[in-house]
Amino acid sequence: MYKGKAFELTELEHGLRHLVFDLDGQSVNKFGVAVMAELAEVLDVLEADKAAAGLLISSAKDAFVVGADIGEFGGVFALGQGAIVKHLENNNHSFNRLEDLAMPTVVAINGYALGGGCEFSLACDYRIAARGAKIGLPETKLGIIPGWGGTVRLPRLAGVDVAVEWIASGKDQPADKAMRDGVVDAVVEEAELVDSALTVLKRLARGELDYRARRDQKKAPLRHVDMEAILAFESSKAFIKAQAGRNYPAPVAAIQVMQNAAKFGRDDALNFERDEFCKQAQGDVAKALVGLFLEDQQMGKKAKSLASAEAKLACSAVLGAGIMGGGIAYQSAYKGIPILMKDIAAEGLKQGMDEAASLLSSRVERGRMSNHELAEVLNRISPSLSYDGFGGVDIVVEAVVENLELKRSVLAEVERHVSADTVLCSNTSTIPISLLAEGLERPENFCGMHFFNPVHRMPLVEVIRGKRSSDAAVARTVAYALAMGKKVVVVNDCTGFLVNRVLFPYFAAFSMLLRDGADFQKIDKCMERWGWPMGPAYLMDVVGLDTGVHAETVMAKAYPQRMTRDFTAAHELLYREGRLGQKNGVGFYAYEKDSKGKSKKVPLDETYELIKGGCVEPVDLDDELIVMRMMLPMACEMLRCLEEGIVATAGEADMALIYGLGFPPFRGGLLRWLDQLGGEPFLQLLDNHKSLGALYQVSEQTRRRLEDGQKFYALGGEAE
Repeated sequence: MYKGKAFELTELEHGLRHLVFDLDGQSVNKFGVAVMAELAEVLDVLEADKAAAGLLISSAKDAFVVGADIGEFGGVFALGQGAIVKHLENNNHSFNRLEDLAMPTVVAINGYALGGGCEFSLACDYRIAARGAKIGLPETKLGIIPGWGGTVRLPRLAGVDVAVEWIASGKDQPADKAMRDGVVDAVVEEAELVDSALTVLKRLARGELDYRARRDQKKAPLRHVDMEAILAFESSKAFIKAQAGRNYPAPVAAIQVMQNAAKFGRDDALNFERDEFCKQAQGDVAKALVGLFLEDQQMGKKAKSLASAEAKLACSAVLGAGIMGGGIAYQSAYKGIPILMKDIAAEGLKQGMDEAASLLSSRVERGRMSNHELAEVLNRISPSLSYDGFGGVDIVVEAVVENLELKRSVLAEVERHVSADTVLCSNTSTIPISLLAEGLERPENFCGMHFFNPVHRMPLVEVIRGKRSSDAAVARTVAYALAMGKKVVVVNDCTGFLVNRVLFPYFAAFSMLLRDGADFQKIDKCMERWGWPMGPAYLMDVVGLDTGVHAETVMAKAYPQRMTRDFTAAHELLYREGRLGQKNGVGFYAYEKDSKGKSKKVPLDETYELIKGGCVEPVDLDDELIVMRMMLPMACEMLRCLEEGIVATAGEADMALIYGLGFPPFRGGLLRWLDQLGGEPFLQLLDNHKSLGALYQVSEQTRRRLEDGQKFYALGGEAE
């Protein structure tokens, strides 16, 4: 009856019709402009089909519909409110036509039905889901709200509480919960999905089920008395605002839209949704989060393309069984890759195995893993005091202490016990890979693989290409990181690589602020309000003051003009007093266990006495001044890295800081923040702070670029 590039409509028995969504040339179904145009053509056919008794909708892909084509968002949003309104109204008109068809509709949901895919399903009369299906409205994670009827149909179908939970959280909901919440009508095995949906459609066609009543319910005002509605919405807004925070307005905005539209029918209610969607879509948060989504996809595609050249990855090994080594072993084994864990001492092996066992036990306690699965994962970790078995490993990660000569010695030793094509990696955080490669017989098989602590939580891995690292070595390392479930950025070699090289000017700025009389607690609060997950003093404690002092020495040697200081820093004074931060319970703050056994920081008055020798008399600095003094050096160093080719693109640079340091996502990344700030204002701020030295300077080449108004991101949001 109809065949296009996305949809095929066929006749079934007894006047039933079957619409199959199968987007040509794509691994998933998604709603783009061309797909929506086809849907309108399908609806023309269905509206003219007087013999039709019912419509079954299904997908030929592994997932139903993953949502809108977000790649089109940037271009639409950039064109302004008129273009956004037209985009929404066209799509809502089609979904309304689907909902208003003269025949009942049943949708068979397999895999994912997210965003626009969920809203498309809500426009149908009945929803049957496969047992493994996931359904949700993740728009608030992009800084927007559902725009194709999600805030209208979901509360009318499933109630205010369900709609608030689903929309404000943006989480994917499993099929069984979706059924309990009243969003889907049945959950069946995937092999039975289409047949089960067809059975329901036949019952509808025979008049055994009343689809018109629920259709009327979705199109009518909300079924709440005024006081119930006020209590439900107001309590939800207060709770969600506290959860989301002031930097993420979309969740509360979505609830407000549902409240404003509660007394109206579908068509008028959609206008409230449309207007708020336009407002959120044109805000900086949406531009940032949509941009990050696209950069994340691009980063993933690039990593997969690099890894596609590598097929050999059956067994791995890690040298050093401390916290990092144990974390790497856990992550590898948990993701199904057997790993040998070697240490020079039995005590070290016990520590590494205890770390892995502790992480697995916490999953069991949270109901995310069975004891049998725990045992299977632990059995994939083979602790060893020797190199037995290393001849059969494909990749080795060295994770011993951060010492150049020790690492060189260990790498040269392990090279003698592995095969000629085994890839060696170092989990160094600062030492250049090309320096570590000196003394290796096969330096082409060596590169960097920098994990972030804690390994199981931090999503990023930096893969560092040394001067002599081969493409094959990089490909295998990227493939291993992806297999471990990590986000990967490949960077070129230098001291500190990308993330730590950019982090230490931030720490240096913090030390200078303390020197100049700022309060470390105020700085922490100020930077946390700006969006960082923790302030610099707290972060130093988490990293470890001993680690910070050592790494700072390495960085100062590599970049003496910018990172050598001529004063005694507060964190060094604390380190001299034996304060290491969280690892020994006291640093800038003291650390105690809360009721859940988690470490919490406690301010200490004595810290101020200990750091007096590195500070002038206390002064009260303006919040904006603190932010700029902290952020400008980080931005300057990132610009140097981009100029030197340490990182290939602005998008990868920004994603690395978000995944590696927790840079505030709602700001879209460091370079996107610079775009918003503007080149001339940024340069003026640098000039205002030039007395602070080289940390607050950029090269002449970068200065000219910024003076010329060049952006790091194009109008539509893509990295240039």
